[in-house]
Amino acid sequence: MVNVDTVYQTVLLILNQQQRGYMTPDEFNKAGTQAQLTIFEGYASDLNQQYRLSQNDTEYSNRIKNIEQKLQFFQRTAPIPYDVATSSFPLLDNPPSPPDNPTLVGTTDVLYRLGSVFYKDQDLGEYVQPNELRQLLLSPLTQPTITFPIYTYENDVLNVRPSSITSDITISYLTKPLDIKWGFTTDPVTGAYIYSVGSSIQFQLDVTEQDELILRILAYAGLIIQDPTIISAASQAVAAQDANEKQ
Repeated sequence: MVNVDTVYQTVLLILNQQQRGYMTPDEFNKAGTQAQLTIFEGYASDLNQQYRLSQNDTEYSNRIKNIEQKLQFFQRTAPIPYDVATSSFPLLDNPPSPPDNPTLVGTTDVLYRLGSVFYKDQDLGEYVQPNELRQLLLSPLTQPTITFPIYTYENDVLNVRPSSITSDITISYLTKPLDIKWGFTTDPVTGAYIYSVGSSIQFQLDVTEQDELILRILAYAGLIIQDPTIISAASQAVAAQDANEKQ
């Protein structure tokens, strides 16, 4: 994963070199969180696009594998409890906690995208639209059974049919990356910010995304870097400084 302090120090160094001012920890945390989310959402979009290409060559296969590997960290499975009051399987905590990022029930994960739904070990496939469900229920030949259950998915709630299924539902899903945080303490004499690894939240992206993160954060700060060697040189300078401090 990408180290949050390395990215922040690199951003500060480049802003200073380019005489473009300063970025506070709070500004960095907001820009870093948005940059990470943008890159993460690009993974899912790129993967869908690659699947639609339907190619069989090695280059295509490698592109798919590369994206899937980057998404692997965010892939989860979880059992979903039955809610007797609504006769359904709600996916989110109620009331949501925190309200702006509701978490998957029984976890601390923020649900980004539902994957597959399983009854015991059976993959239930694609969800059924409500209007399709009404049609299916009309005929004894198409009504869902314990052997062949179906489900609808609306407003983050699963409704599984037949209604006798009240347990053994598990989902696979993608969780959103955590908001990053460059934690710090303040020097009582100088007032300078001192990095605190214990109160920090690291970037959750693959280390290969470090330069992209830096570029995006600088762009949020109003600085567009055309020469990638500026990023590379600054990152090396920060790494060398870290190494010297540890000696």
